[in-house]
Amino acid sequence: MTESFSPGHSESVDAQEVARFDRLAERWWDPTGPLKPLHALNPTRIEFIRDRLAALSGRDPLAERPLEGLRVLDVGCGGGLVCEPLTRLGATVSGIDAAERNIEAAKAHAHATGLAIDYRHETAEGLAAKGERFDAVLALEIVEHVADLEAFLGALSTLTRPNGVLIIATLNRTARSFALAIVGAEYLLGWLPRGTHHWSRFVRPAELVRALRRHGVAVEELVGVSYRALTGRWERTRDLSVNYMGFARKSGE
Repeated sequence: MTESFSPGHSESVDAQEVARFDRLAERWWDPTGPLKPLHALNPTRIEFIRDRLAALSGRDPLAERPLEGLRVLDVGCGGGLVCEPLTRLGATVSGIDAAERNIEAAKAHAHATGLAIDYRHETAEGLAAKGERFDAVLALEIVEHVADLEAFLGALSTLTRPNGVLIIATLNRTARSFALAIVGAEYLLGWLPRGTHHWSRFVRPAELVRALRRHGVAVEELVGVSYRALTGRWERTRDLSVNYMGFARKSGE
């Protein structure tokens, strides 16, 4: 049975955001549905995560199970789009989400595919308070949806073991991101439901770097992620103006 709690239980949880994604729970694994953009983005995200985490133990990222022995937490895991491939790569994966129906969908899909993943209806702050720590913590396309960024990043830091790593994927707050991620993706192309994003919550890379530094986490790498219309694929680039990912390391204690 999943733990029951109010969305207001955590400083960083926005109840309206939780409700929005809760309504999408049954569509997480539909590659042509409202979460189609995440399905398209996923190979690029997984490749980046695999390469960076394999390097922690000096392993070949193209080996069969390069993440064997690593304990990984996916915060805001949704239906498990990232948890499942990381489990197949050998990691011991936990996924948490504030939307209970997301966790139910994730559990059902993992069961159907025979994967052992520790899914919990929980917030980052709630899990951090229980004293759990991980080799790597992921916060992918969630930073721009939280109500209190500082509290959320503090919880992510707490969940990361000393010398562990944190990987964040989010959106920059620029005129270009407003044009592409909101006007284009939500209103013109209909890639995402209208109201999915609030531009004021997008986080500039410099803001993210400073905020993480306050919590003892140093950003070591920032890479852009851009959509190539001609190929229909997302690729890593140097352009941080819209989507970007950050790799950071927590200081030793």
